[in-house]
Formats: sequence, C-alpha cells, structure tokens
Amino acid sequence: MRTIVLLALSNVFMTFAWYAHLKNLKAAPWYIAVAVSWGIAFFEYLIQVPANRIGYGTFSLGQLKIMQEVITLAVFVPFAVYYMGQPLKLDYLWAGCCLAGAVFFIFRG
Repeated sequence: MRTIVLLALSNVFMTFAWYAHLKNLKAAPWYIAVAVSWGIAFFEYLIQVPANRIGYGTFSLGQLKIMQEVITLAVFVPFAVYYMGQPLKLDYLWAGCCLAGAVFFIFRG
C-alpha cells in the first residue's frame, strides 16, 4: 500500500511539472517554464524513486509500470478537469477501460 500511496503523490507532482506551466506560465519564456518544471519534478523524483524501490520485489517491474499508468490517469483526469478547466470526456473512461485490461494481463497469476 505504501508504494501505491507514494506513486500517487509523486504523480501529483509529475502532473503539475508537465502541465501546470501551460496555465500558469503561458506568458513566460519557455526556459522559465522548464526551470520551474524541473524544480517541481525534483520533488516528484524524491517520492517516485523510493516508491519504486519499496515496491520492487513485491511487484514485478511490469506491474510497477502498469500501476504507474493507472495512477497517472487517475491523477490526470481530475487535474485536467478541475485545475485546467478542461471538459470531462468519455474518452477518459475508454482509456481507463484499456488500462483495466492492461492491469488484468499484467497482474494475472
């Protein structure tokens, strides 16, 4: 459970590092957005690397990756809708269904 919580928290930082500059720094030069994003990503790595180290062994490498993708979508959709003001699309549901299939195949015994 600790791995999942840490991966979710790292994903919050990752999502802000990758996309928040599109809203908050759109008037700033790109290199300012890069510097700010790298600063945010530093904290993401401080959480993500230990999360993967803790989880590896309990989970396989493939399971860690698919778990990361599921968490990414679960974090990204609320971010896109509430923070970025994007419309909620049915496409997110279909993407989630595809990821559910990936989860099934990577976690089946």
